[in-house]
Amino acid sequence: MMADYRTLTAAELAAEKQELETAYRRIQAQGLKLDMSRGKPSPEQLDLSMGMLDVLSSSDILTCENGADVRNYGLFEGIPEARQLFADLMEVEPDEVFVGGNSSLNLMYDTVARNMQFGAAPGEIPWGKQSVVKFLCPVPGYDRHFGVTETFGIEMISIPMTPAGPDMDLVEQYVNGDPAVKGIWCVPKYSNPDGYTYSDETVRRFAALKPAASDFRIFWDNAYCVHDITDTPDTLLNLMDECKKRGSEDMVYIFCSTSKISFSGAGVAAMAMSRKNLAWAKKYLTMQTISFDKVNQLRHTRFFGSREGVKAHMEKHRAIIKPRFDLVFSMLDREIAGLGIAEWTRPNGGYFFSLNVLPGCARRVVSLCKEAGVVLTGAGASFPYGIDPLDTNIRIAPTYPSLEELEKAAEVLCLCVKLAAVEKLLNQIKAA
Repeated sequence: MMADYRTLTAAELAAEKQELETAYRRIQAQGLKLDMSRGKPSPEQLDLSMGMLDVLSSSDILTCENGADVRNYGLFEGIPEARQLFADLMEVEPDEVFVGGNSSLNLMYDTVARNMQFGAAPGEIPWGKQSVVKFLCPVPGYDRHFGVTETFGIEMISIPMTPAGPDMDLVEQYVNGDPAVKGIWCVPKYSNPDGYTYSDETVRRFAALKPAASDFRIFWDNAYCVHDITDTPDTLLNLMDECKKRGSEDMVYIFCSTSKISFSGAGVAAMAMSRKNLAWAKKYLTMQTISFDKVNQLRHTRFFGSREGVKAHMEKHRAIIKPRFDLVFSMLDREIAGLGIAEWTRPNGGYFFSLNVLPGCARRVVSLCKEAGVVLTGAGASFPYGIDPLDTNIRIAPTYPSLEELEKAAEVLCLCVKLAAVEKLLNQIKAA
């Protein structure tokens, strides 16, 4: 392994650059077409749920546990067994759960839209009629969260992430001190993209917030609640329970889905909130739909059966995902560790990890990879407005490619990280 790049002389860096460029041209000549841009399940993972298509047949009596015919109208909040399953996954009560369609992002978007148009609760001024509306955005974070708030013209404020969760001193400062702050995006377990899980202290501090705005809401997107990939999975304290201890449960919206459990495009999503909040949301949801796809809800509940059934299914996912993460980490350890040019997170679950390269190099790395046939998530995507102030973070999604494709993609990634770093360090020497 070569020495730390930052200790090399200009001549040594120039020689390294020449070798890297030669290797890069060889890679380009291979005409690769590999995609690591989104956290999609691999075909092998989707195959795990194919049996779900056989749990219902034309000869079945399609009734749920209360005797209602799932083919017909009714059961607006979802079939009882689906509400129970999601209650178990989100660790809330079944009557706090609303089961939607296939997308939790859709439920989040609609929740923001509802609060913009009608207010977060009876008597509250709609967000859209207030002069300034702000959201806190832990960074790096989920680009689609930021896209939702940007779509509605909501001002986004970046909050640095730590291994224990968002910087809670800043969160408390903004939430407790500024009535224009109406919400915060959170992926509390295996955060996107760092893979961090909020500590017990962080969850308790969320529950203890004293918002300056009575219509402040926590958007708790627990997308990876059962997505463990190691023998030492993270645990997440129950936010709703902590809020109930303090009488602050109206502050919380929880979201969850089976998008990375069953079929990404044909799963089931749900949200949970206080009974007061749910009654308010249902007043407007009843004007949107008669009910969501109850046949799909029945299909899922019969296939999984219970939370334990879901967890057993996720062990099969783990067997497919873990080798992919291990492969990329092994490549980074071998090719990059010790060079002083990058750091990366090592989550115990979820679908992503963060690769942080030298400041000013992330866009260059992504560009070099693209020109070599490997598509990554755009640099800056994990920040509001697509702007990473330090141009350092790259979200890595290793789940979709085959192991063979992933090995080649990781090789390209490491080469591009080194090449971008050498270019930067040489430019710094020249500018000195």
